[in-house]
Amino acid sequence: MHMADALITPAVGGVMLAVSAGAIGYSAKKVKEELDDRKVPLMGVMGAFVFAGQMINFTIPATGSSGHIGGGILLAALLGPHAAFLVISAVLLIQALFFADGGLLALGCNIFNMGFFACYVVYPLIYKAIINKNFSAKRITAASVSSVVIGLQLGAFAVVLETLISGITELPFGSFVLLMQPIHLAIGLGEGIATAAVLSFVLKSNPMLLDGYQAQEVTVKMQSRKVVVILLAAAVIIGGFVSLFASGNPDGLEWSMEGVAGTAELESDSAAHNAAASLQQIFSFLPDYGFKGGSEENAAAGTSVSGIVGGGITLGLAGLTGYLITKTKKKKVKCQS
Repeated sequence: MHMADALITPAVGGVMLAVSAGAIGYSAKKVKEELDDRKVPLMGVMGAFVFAGQMINFTIPATGSSGHIGGGILLAALLGPHAAFLVISAVLLIQALFFADGGLLALGCNIFNMGFFACYVVYPLIYKAIINKNFSAKRITAASVSSVVIGLQLGAFAVVLETLISGITELPFGSFVLLMQPIHLAIGLGEGIATAAVLSFVLKSNPMLLDGYQAQEVTVKMQSRKVVVILLAAAVIIGGFVSLFASGNPDGLEWSMEGVAGTAELESDSAAHNAAASLQQIFSFLPDYGFKGGSEENAAAGTSVSGIVGGGITLGLAGLTGYLITKTKKKKVKCQS
């Protein structure tokens, strides 16, 4: 559900960038106050995991469409909403800047649609309410599926509203929303099941990694490093190998656009759009998760390299962000003592 720049006006892009930047600032402040230092490595690992996971488009049967995970609920369930929002923001920034996945002008929209709703609306109001401090596999499954479905419905509707406010006449509200909502309902079911599977694994392996879980057994703490290593290995395998088998069908947003406008490639020639496109062209060294000017013969290699390199960059940025924030907190405490 990564929006391209052509779907919004510079004004809408600017407003949403400011809104998302404000949310990032708020998240950083809350992480500084609340994050357990032991979860900083998990921020980096889960950033790499979500980056890799988003490369796997799964086919939606009988539609000709595909979908991929958003990752917001998964991140929030492990890291808490504030750290999760920072990580999903890092993932989307890296995708847009280095891989030309989602527009730079639309970055604020994508962060809000895929991160804010999941972390700050659905997670506290739906996921935590269903869990209600009872971390059983059944409750995690119910909470994951319900939360992901609702979060994607909100995000998909926000995309429609943003194009409406931008006056994109090729995508009339009524027709666009009638395609966007059902297809993202199907995608949400798939992502919800995948999210539940990962969280159920964590519940069984080390429930203390789950946000809000209170454990009494000291032996559980010893498994943290093992679980983190498994998740990191999974990120490498998914990004470097499983990504080669991703569906080639258009994702839910592209499929909806083709159904309404007959194309997923809308164009805009404003100065702001051209500047964003030029900047993206400079930085995106692996555009569309492949080598620049690469042939079909080395497409697989480009995808594998993109998955591993992108996961590595995300691991570094998300982990470094958490480290710097917690280090600032320690300095402040030391100065006050």
